[in-house]
Amino acid sequence: MEQILQDISRNLQAGKAKIVKELVQTALDEGVSVKNILEEGLLDGMGIIGGKFKNNEVFVPEVLVAARAMNQGMEVLKPHLMGADIESRGKVCIGTVQGDLHDIGKNLVRMMMEGRGIEVVDLGTDVPPEHFVAAVKEQGCQIICCSALLTTTMSVMQAVVKAVEEAGIRDQVKIMIGGAPVTDGFRTQIGADAYAPDAASAADTAAELLDAMNGKG
Repeated sequence: MEQILQDISRNLQAGKAKIVKELVQTALDEGVSVKNILEEGLLDGMGIIGGKFKNNEVFVPEVLVAARAMNQGMEVLKPHLMGADIESRGKVCIGTVQGDLHDIGKNLVRMMMEGRGIEVVDLGTDVPPEHFVAAVKEQGCQIICCSALLTTTMSVMQAVVKAVEEAGIRDQVKIMIGGAPVTDGFRTQIGADAYAPDAASAADTAAELLDAMNGKG
């Protein structure tokens, strides 16, 4: 059993989507638990890629092919997840703020977060503040993640913080910000809760915040 989980992790890291898909099916057929396949196979592989990405040992293209392999494996697992009592680490919503159409950074963050067992609601690009608020109210998101790649759209992040305060939900949600022009100083200035310099750090930070919010930290 250990061997097949290691094979899933290794092939995922290499971005071999077709093989990962076949191995996940084989593991299921052999009676390996869905939880083990997810945690010790898929999430393990994505976690290793995340660490390497953080240390500049791999770059965006490698992360994207690994994430695609993970998605292929997840497709096979999905029908079995419902009955497997897999506990999501928590729920976040992510979006590139209004006026900004960049999505590669946002997509990387989403993949890294999913690789940490976090449920992610992707709001897309050009997201107005009220959409972030709606995601918290209607879908129970615990963290709002705002991405911006233009200095001109950074101010929208401040509008998101304000919209959350005006909606009366500031005490029940954490706000994370990131993107090329964004700094921790800017985070302090607008009253957001966390800043992440890259996708892997964003996933780590979100996991820590959720664990603390859910009483596991």
